[in-house]
Amino acid sequence: MFDKIKEWQEQRILDKNPYSAESWQQVAKQLRILDRLSDNELEQLIDLAILFLHNKSINGAQGFGVTDKIKQSIALQACLPILNLGLEWYKGWTSIIIYPSSYVSKTTSTDEIGIVHEGTQHRSGEAWLRGPVILSGKDVKNSGHLDGHNVVIHEFVHKLDMLNGRANGFPPLQSGMDPTQWTQIMEQGFADFQSNPKPGIDRYGATNPAEFLAVISEVFFERPQDLQQAYPHIYELLADFFKQNTLETY
Repeated sequence: MFDKIKEWQEQRILDKNPYSAESWQQVAKQLRILDRLSDNELEQLIDLAILFLHNKSINGAQGFGVTDKIKQSIALQACLPILNLGLEWYKGWTSIIIYPSSYVSKTTSTDEIGIVHEGTQHRSGEAWLRGPVILSGKDVKNSGHLDGHNVVIHEFVHKLDMLNGRANGFPPLQSGMDPTQWTQIMEQGFADFQSNPKPGIDRYGATNPAEFLAVISEVFFERPQDLQQAYPHIYELLADFFKQNTLETY
C-alpha cells in the first residue's frame, strides 16, 4: 500500500518536471562521465535527478547565480553514485550551497596534548553531518570530464559515508557485503596509498580514510581503469557497494 502511494507521488513529481526532456539530454551530453550509461540507465538517472531536485534546494552564495543547467548538472552527477541504490541514501538533509569558486572555511584541530587550534582552509567543497553540501561552482563546471576529479561525487560520497555517523570511510554496506573484508581491503589500500601514491589518484586521498573513500570513488566513476589497475580489490568492493561496473560501456 505504502509503496503504491510512494510510486504515485513520485510519478506526479516526474510528470510536473519543470525541465524539458531535451534540456536533460543536452546537459547529460556535456558530462562525459555519463557516456558509459545505456539509454535505459540514463533515463533512470534523469528520473532520479528530477526527484532529487524536488527534494533538495540549491542556492548560490557570495553572488553566485545558480542556473537551471548547473542544477541539472549537479543533480545528474550527485545521483550517479545512487543510480542503483535509491534516493533514500540521501535522506536527512535538504540543502546544497554553491560558492563561485574555492572558499575559506574555518577549521579546528586538537593536538596530542589536548590543545584546540583554530585556523582557515581553502576548500572546493565540503559535506556537513546532517547539514548541507557545499560546492565550488568553478569546480562543479570542471567535473564530469573523465579527468579523475569530481567535486560533486566526492562530497556526495561523504554523505553516503555519513549515513551511519561521521565520515570515516565505512558507510553502511549493501546486503551480502562482508564488513570485515571491507575494513581489511580498505585499510590495506589506504596504508599503501599513504606511502605509495598511484597515478591518476589524487594525493588528497592520503589525508584520512574518509577522504580516501571519497577520492577513490571519484576515480571509480571518472577513470575506473586507473583504480582497477592500482587497487583491483578496492575496485571490486566499490562495484559491489555502488552496484555498478563502471568499466562496462555501451
